[in-house]
Amino acid sequence: MLYRTYRYSHWDGTQQIFEIDADALMDQLSEELLKQGDMMKALRELFRNGARDQNGQQLTSLKDLIDQLKNRRREQLQQYNMDSVVDDLKERLEDIVRTEREGIDRRVAEAQQQVEEDHSEGRQEQESLFQLLEQRAQRNRERLDDLPDGVGGQIQQLMEYDFMDPDAQQKFQELLDMLKSQMAQNLSQQMQQQMQNMSTEDMAAMREMMNQLGQMMRDKMDGREPDFDGFMQQFGSMFGPNPPQSFEELMDHLQQQMSQMQSMLESMSPEMRRELEDAMNASMDPATQQAMAQLASLMEQMMPMDEMRRQYPFLGDDSLTMDQAMEMMRKLQEQDQLEEALRQAMRTGNLDEVDPDKLAEILGDEARKAWEEMERLRQLLKDAGYVTDDDKMDLTARAIRRIGQKALREVFVHLKKDRMGNHLIDSRGANGDLLGETKPYEFGDPFQIDLQATVKNAVLRSGPQVPVKLRPEDFEVYRTEHMTRTSTVVLLDQSRSMGLFNNFQAAKKVTLALMALIRTQYPRDTMYIIGFSDYAREIKEEELAKTSWNSWVSGTNLHHALMLSRKLLAKEKGGTRQILCITDGEPTAHLEGDRAFFSYPPSYRTEQETLKEVKRCTQEDIVINTFMLENNYQLVNFVDRMTRINQGRAFYTSAGNIGEFMLVDYVNNRRKRVAA
Repeated sequence: MLYRTYRYSHWDGTQQIFEIDADALMDQLSEELLKQGDMMKALRELFRNGARDQNGQQLTSLKDLIDQLKNRRREQLQQYNMDSVVDDLKERLEDIVRTEREGIDRRVAEAQQQVEEDHSEGRQEQESLFQLLEQRAQRNRERLDDLPDGVGGQIQQLMEYDFMDPDAQQKFQELLDMLKSQMAQNLSQQMQQQMQNMSTEDMAAMREMMNQLGQMMRDKMDGREPDFDGFMQQFGSMFGPNPPQSFEELMDHLQQQMSQMQSMLESMSPEMRRELEDAMNASMDPATQQAMAQLASLMEQMMPMDEMRRQYPFLGDDSLTMDQAMEMMRKLQEQDQLEEALRQAMRTGNLDEVDPDKLAEILGDEARKAWEEMERLRQLLKDAGYVTDDDKMDLTARAIRRIGQKALREVFVHLKKDRMGNHLIDSRGANGDLLGETKPYEFGDPFQIDLQATVKNAVLRSGPQVPVKLRPEDFEVYRTEHMTRTSTVVLLDQSRSMGLFNNFQAAKKVTLALMALIRTQYPRDTMYIIGFSDYAREIKEEELAKTSWNSWVSGTNLHHALMLSRKLLAKEKGGTRQILCITDGEPTAHLEGDRAFFSYPPSYRTEQETLKEVKRCTQEDIVINTFMLENNYQLVNFVDRMTRINQGRAFYTSAGNIGEFMLVDYVNNRRKRVAA
């Protein structure tokens, strides 16, 4: 009895849960490889839907990661209310006005108390100052009472207001700095950080930077080369420690920054959007406001932001400050970019566009591990020698053999074991299995020496002596079973109908299975593959898996395929020579010189030229067996005429059981219908 040993340990996050070897992975990919004919496309489907290991555990797929992103985004949109950004501004303005009113009242009360407590000769002067203070306080109260309802109007009025309370003035300045910094964020994060401490000269320098940036954009649109190096020498410090290295990179940077603000505005109701735009415009001096407006207009002309300026449907109740809202926009846009990278990987099968660090930052370490596992699967195929070690990841000969072996197993899985035989005959000859009998060696026999019998013959001939002297007539060799040698050409119909009616994948699969059968059971046999549609061409073994049907040109040129088959089989001397034709339609094209002539319905000349080639094959003792994937009258009638000429065989089958017909017929080498 065999016992299995299990070892247990504490989970530390480093253990490998998903276990799969290269052979099992290749088997999972084989069906898609037959269908798509391309490893990257097959990997695309595997990564899209998720691989399974030997225990049935499924790897997190690209679809799963995209669903996680969608759920993360949905949770955020259902939690927050983007209009609350304006509500936050209103609350801050209300707090500023309330603080100012309280400060006015406090200063008036303190001044009045000082007058009442002053009994000196300077009391009259104190009363005069108090009256002036009361007048100023009254004017300020009236201005506060007359503030407009809109946030932008209130900011504009307060910018011209003479604050009496220093705390209120400080709060208002902080509000202005916040709005300015958000406007400056359209240009760079570095400017957002510097905005709070900008002097009048700094603001002038920023306006000059925007003017020169606008000039570079106009130069680019007019076909002139922008002076990017000169611009960065003068203003590079405004773009932080890692400034853009080219004009295009600078434009991408600006587009990314501006799109965050635009997305926030687009995600608000029209009323709240106008309020916020008015507030931000009011916080800037007219010259800076105009420079930013011109820059935004040029950016829209040069790099429209329709795709990046996305509206997010926020449905929640939780409030956001403007800083939080801009951070939310950044995160949502990063999620959008990550989702697009994942979708691109789903389209191509290439994971290089996905940033694993950003994946971990947004979705956590488990998402990164899933990405690393997908990368490991790609490397697993390379290490096992199933694909080339480059970005193309082309299939190797080993991969083709593995696909063929899997196809062979699937074809014979429903057949009884005793249906699998060898194409042999009852005659003694060479190059087969040893029979246990011996014979005197003759020139041309395989040198399978029976050493004991050979030495015995020498001793009987010359008597016992040392050393034993051998002569040619002493040699005894084993008899071997004679095996027929077969040379086969498979004609694989690549016409449009084969693909449209899902027959081509089955035909390609059974061809790979036949190739695997020949290589494993009959290594002395030879096999060629010819694909034909409007023209015929030989398909090499390494090309077969990625071969597809012809979707762009009409024609079933069996005439050219038979011509090419004769040329290939002419090189094979001795043994059985045969053609196995897999098709779903009668010939609709033939060669006129070196050009294909197409006609549908099939012309009389096409049929005659094709049948002439059938006669030539017959004269050269080439047997043609046809496997029909359709039973329409025209095809059956033509194949019947072809069979009468060649004395080959014809089978009507379907994509589902063609393998059982074709491979068993090859093995048995006799006419026998095999039940599906």
